[in-house]
Amino acid sequence: MLHRDFQGKQLSMLGFGAMRLPLLEDKSIDEAQVFQMVDYALEHGINYFDTAYPYHGGLSEIILGRALARHPRDSFYLASKYPGHQPADRYDPASIFEEQLDKCGVDHFDFYLLHNVSEFSIDVYMDPQWGILDYFLEQKRLGRIGHLGFSSHGGVENLERFLDHCGQHMEFCQIQLNYLDWTLQDAKGKVELLASRGIPIWVMEPVRGGRLAKLDAGAEERLKALRPGDSIASWAFRWLMSVPQPLPTVILSGMSDMAQMRDNVATFEDGKGLSADGIVALQDIAASMYDRLPCTACRYCCDGCPMGLDIPFLLGIYDEARFAPSVTVGMRVESIPEDRQPAACIGCGACVASCPQGIDIPTHMQALAELLEKTPKWRDICRERAAAAEALRKKR
Repeated sequence: MLHRDFQGKQLSMLGFGAMRLPLLEDKSIDEAQVFQMVDYALEHGINYFDTAYPYHGGLSEIILGRALARHPRDSFYLASKYPGHQPADRYDPASIFEEQLDKCGVDHFDFYLLHNVSEFSIDVYMDPQWGILDYFLEQKRLGRIGHLGFSSHGGVENLERFLDHCGQHMEFCQIQLNYLDWTLQDAKGKVELLASRGIPIWVMEPVRGGRLAKLDAGAEERLKALRPGDSIASWAFRWLMSVPQPLPTVILSGMSDMAQMRDNVATFEDGKGLSADGIVALQDIAASMYDRLPCTACRYCCDGCPMGLDIPFLLGIYDEARFAPSVTVGMRVESIPEDRQPAACIGCGACVASCPQGIDIPTHMQALAELLEKTPKWRDICRERAAAAEALRKKR
């Protein structure tokens, strides 16, 4: 198993993410299989385990805690996250943190993250009335948190704003990074920003929720010709060992069964990156997976927009929404005032007249608004999760 040094700690480069734990037919967590997977992970050198307050309706911390409690506390590193990205009337980091320690059955977290500092949540994390950062810095001083960091699905400007505010306190950052999002979500720009600030990178969604574990027949045939014995998923991990600089410290995988665990462990035990031909193959495959608008973010369109829309930002959202509509995509738009969202476009065409690329912006704004109407709203999802978590607390 590959390990990377982080402040004197040897962290397994492959981490076990507990957002997609194995399920039984009734959709409850398969606790027995989680125990087997945790045992196998530790036996094969994985020592980093990542969970969060809302995962599996609040049950992920409990089940992972039970699985790890069967092993010496100094044999693993446990990470969890504070859910400031979930809309609420008030934020109480102390009560959540105490509950998390209890659920996981530990007296400290080795790593702790502010969960998804995005355009939607950044103001919550930075608002002094909630004292979120101050509270967790105090827990770190008390030894109840080993290392403090944050995760983010936000854009480069969002990351930069947060780092300007409190980057001196952030020891690591977890971002969505894979060979598709290198360009689709400008993960390249995020890596460059974090590297310039000296912030180590943790990776989430290395196979994009399984999307990069199964490609179309032509793409799979091309990859199999280059590395016949490798799974398709392993290519995404090998890319992470080859391309981004600096290399990630931890790469989290939300493994959902023993087969995925065994395959990933084999990849990280081998530890070989890709050849130049392999990297080119993945670049070609990524480029073929979505149709990107030719926006260069020159912002000429913004100057004449009577509604004051941030058109390049919205077109970037549209590129991603067309590829895979998701809650994360919707969350970023929900962070904008309603009168600046794509539905506010009046179709006047002033933007088209000033666009050097000739993009039919009003048509794309309308299409994005229609896509977002079909996407679950983040606030609604959080209300459902909060109700489920409350029911769980009462049951406990």
